[in-house]
Amino acid sequence: MSERGRRRTLVGVVVSDGMDKTVVVRVERLVKDRRYEKYVRRYSRFMAHDEANGCRVGDRVRIIEHRPLSKRKRWKVQETVAEAARV
Repeated sequence: MSERGRRRTLVGVVVSDGMDKTVVVRVERLVKDRRYEKYVRRYSRFMAHDEANGCRVGDRVRIIEHRPLSKRKRWKVQETVAEAARV
């Protein structure tokens, strides 16, 4: 596939679903500390488009790069990897 056609995908946890057709996904990564050489968790939050409003807080989802949909939304929910426990 060409470089132009390759879109990044990330896996994260939904931390907010209060908006209409939008969720906030927290993606975790491990970064090695230069001095102590221990791994530290770093988090990034992405706003992602959820057309069906199917994601709930705690769900593990895969998001994919997308064209700009609003000021801060540049990602789209591709699939739900695992659902959170429902009570």
